[in-house]
Amino acid sequence: MMWDKLWAHHAKVADRRFETLVDTERATAFSAQAGDMLFDYAKTNIDLDGRALLIALLDQADVAAKRDAMFAGMPINETEGRAVLHTALRNLDGGPVVVDGTDVMPGVIDTLERMEGFATDIREGRFTGQGGQITDVVNIGIGGSDLGPAMAVKALAPYHDGPRCHFVSNVDPADIASVLRACDPTTTLVIVASKTFTTIETMTNARTAQAWMGQVVDDTGAQFAALSTAADKTADFGIAPSRVFGFEDWVGGRYSLWGPIGLSLMMAIGPQAFRAFLRGGQAMDQHFRAADWHENLPALLALVGIWHNQICGYATRAVLPYDNLLSRLPAYLQQLEMESNGKGVSMDGTNLEVPSGPVVWGEPGTNGQHAFYQLIHQGTRVIPCEFLVAARGHERDLHHQHQLLVANCLAQSEALMRGRTLDEARDKVAEKFDGEELERQAQHRVFTGNRPSVTIAYPQLDPFTLGQIIALYEHRVFVEGAVLGINSYDQWGVELGKELATALQPVVEGKQGTDRKDGSTAALVGFLQRNGVS
Repeated sequence: MMWDKLWAHHAKVADRRFETLVDTERATAFSAQAGDMLFDYAKTNIDLDGRALLIALLDQADVAAKRDAMFAGMPINETEGRAVLHTALRNLDGGPVVVDGTDVMPGVIDTLERMEGFATDIREGRFTGQGGQITDVVNIGIGGSDLGPAMAVKALAPYHDGPRCHFVSNVDPADIASVLRACDPTTTLVIVASKTFTTIETMTNARTAQAWMGQVVDDTGAQFAALSTAADKTADFGIAPSRVFGFEDWVGGRYSLWGPIGLSLMMAIGPQAFRAFLRGGQAMDQHFRAADWHENLPALLALVGIWHNQICGYATRAVLPYDNLLSRLPAYLQQLEMESNGKGVSMDGTNLEVPSGPVVWGEPGTNGQHAFYQLIHQGTRVIPCEFLVAARGHERDLHHQHQLLVANCLAQSEALMRGRTLDEARDKVAEKFDGEELERQAQHRVFTGNRPSVTIAYPQLDPFTLGQIIALYEHRVFVEGAVLGINSYDQWGVELGKELATALQPVVEGKQGTDRKDGSTAALVGFLQRNGVS
């Protein structure tokens, strides 16, 4: 069994200082490129033998065939009987994509062109609100309907030349109240993003926005758009069919930014830049399908993740973009990775024999250095790190400051690998202390090092590059899920809490008693009711 071989290999090399491996030759052999994007994984304990075993794991799991089945429109989401074809949304010139005997690409292109027409009308002032040209767009969604566009709009801020974009997801009224407070209802367009138009958090916020707008706007429906397939429900809400953009069930929420869910991004940066974003994703698709495994960025990123999580036992991974524009990327990847691969059973319904996906977290740039890097460098648990960095920023007159940012990024990965020995720590404080106090103070300054990291580097964060990055991580999720034998495209784990919340609402409102609830929940309801929740 390949897992056994990998665990045996890890046991042999676990205590090795991989710093000793990192020479110029290794830096070349343990990196790969897709276009102008470089993936460096030299600062890990993976060696040639380990990589060969990991690649054999791909072959054992028949990942290539599963990849081809996904792109071919086969129903690889087996628990729901659906194809997984977010890649079709960025297939601008890749030919037909057939699902159940029908080429879906004409519909994809038609929706894209409708989006482009509407976005252009908004941006050029042909579509207006009651008070004139649209100045603000409020996207109301949750999960992938919020995290994706919110992340991308932030990431591509230097390319904004359209209306201001705001995002509301939380059912907490403080969220929508703070957003609407900054907008003029007569010049605001509200986008309601819900495939079924029934998502309770989204529809609650949508009705709140409708009531807010209705205080001064005669026809609120005229300033709403919907990203939904529920035409009857959007019509009941007063939204004209021309402002409803649907997407098929083969597009999962956390993979939906490439289509109608990206409408707010298109309004912010324009259709041309949005197409460049799609082409970045398409370029990564083509690379993923064509490159040999040892040069394949999504496969290598996945194999490094498998090595660290399933083989080394490192239960978390930190995503650390040294690019403030990507400040929302860690939150986006939390959903993409943990909702996809946070499973406990394999495709056949049996329990997994190895751990599933890791906990994904992170923060941008140097902020983390003054927060949680202490734990990463000197804590008792090893936390693999993934750095992202651009060669150039967008502030040309502050290039020297960007150089400092890059230096910090590279220094952190070097420090994680090298560490600091006790002798080096003694030398650092020898002028201040001696004797037992020197030993004590030196111990506090020791860094064990030998802590792995990878780095994704690119020339500059533009729409094409952002498309590459997102598609890279999407395919990484696919590869890891395929190797584990799980379905990365359902999310039954979100259902139970939602069902219980619906049942609990009348209890919280005081319309039903707590007699059927456990003692802890009943006590909490009682406390909150005594303090004003109902």
